[in-house]
Amino acid sequence: MSAFLQPLVEHPLFHLALTLLAFQAALHLSRVSGIVVLQPVLVSAAVVIAVLTLAGISYHEYLKGVSILNLLLGPATVALAVPLYQNLSRIRRLLWPIVITVLSGGIVATATTLVLGWLMGIDRQLLMTLAPKSVTSPIAMLVAGQAGGIAALAAVFVLLTGILGAMFGPSMLRLSRVTHPAAVGMALGLTAHAVGTARALEEGQEHGAYAALAMSLMGVGTAIFLPLVLAAL
Repeated sequence: MSAFLQPLVEHPLFHLALTLLAFQAALHLSRVSGIVVLQPVLVSAAVVIAVLTLAGISYHEYLKGVSILNLLLGPATVALAVPLYQNLSRIRRLLWPIVITVLSGGIVATATTLVLGWLMGIDRQLLMTLAPKSVTSPIAMLVAGQAGGIAALAAVFVLLTGILGAMFGPSMLRLSRVTHPAAVGMALGLTAHAVGTARALEEGQEHGAYAALAMSLMGVGTAIFLPLVLAAL
């Protein structure tokens, strides 16, 4: 690394600035280009990884530099309750369809993963790692670890699931002529968790409210019931 860049890289705010700038640039690129594969989370992650590799910065150094972002994850998650509250009356009217959708969607998402993995000859440990891929990382890592899977790898599968869901989910829903805000939001929240919820919020506040609700219910259901199911397999 050149002596000119060394002070910049060693600045205490370098990691935080890099992350924020990379994401904002990726978000702008995605909106301007309209190209599906240029998903902001994917592009910004690739940029950050490339810069850290070129600068010789370890993951632990980077994690320490962006600790404030990890601290803000909790409040950001709680803030998803705002669109839920704003659309509470609509959600009440659709209570039973929502419950049925979460139950059926959760069962299908998990069952298809297990069945397809089994048909492809994937070993049990990897299957247990893949099973909770449609929920947020903390829940997925906990469930995978309890079931005999690999917790760290479960987080990777969760990230890939979210990115792919946010990239192709809206297009697939439009092709299937699914346009109702509740249906679109629930689908993205159920299958692509937090990344899908962020994508649903781009479609509208109502979409985001249903996505946040679906993500929350899917997480709770997975944490409670999936370990019992996996233990019986």
